[in-house]
Amino acid sequence: MQVKKVLTYGAVGFVAFFLFTRPGDAANAVKGAMDTVYSAADSLAQFVSHLS
Repeated sequence: MQVKKVLTYGAVGFVAFFLFTRPGDAANAVKGAMDTVYSAADSLAQFVSHLS
């Protein structure tokens, strides 16, 4: 349980450090993740529409 807590705090600290030191790169990373989610949702919608 203790290791999980340390890893969680470490990850949050890293994200905060990355956000404050390189905000442009952080924004690009979030945009890339959102583009991936959008693409996956679009592919799923196309699959479902082809079923009928």
